Amino acid sequence: QVQLVESGGGLVQPGGSLRLSCAASGTIFSMYFAGWYRQAPGNQRELVARITVKGEFELADSVKGRFTIARDNAKNTVSLHMNSLKPEDTAVYYCNLQNRLTMANYWGQGTQVTVSS
Repeated sequence: QVQLVESGGGLVQPGGSLRLSCAASGTIFSMYFAGWYRQAPGNQRELVARITVKGEFELADSVKGRFTIARDNAKNTVSLHMNSLKPEDTAVYYCNLQNRLTMANYWGQGTQVTVSS
């Protein structure tokens, strides 16, 4: 059974930083695209950042220059480093794994990030 456990969310002031981490178990992590999505109240879930099995990554335009994504296949983790946080970054952040061959798709339970003074 695949499990994704997120950690690192919380309350931070504008301009601050947070690091989200997602630990995967129950599957071969290195075979998956790993990503972070977010959903704010009243909005659809949107892609924030994604990293491929080869380590190539893409970032949403709204977070370019502020967020970075990294994966550690030895530890089965994917992390999202968020800097220069803005109130509009407030959302529930979800970890996601996608296998482009089997089309398997897994989600974490979500972690709340609130950017407010």
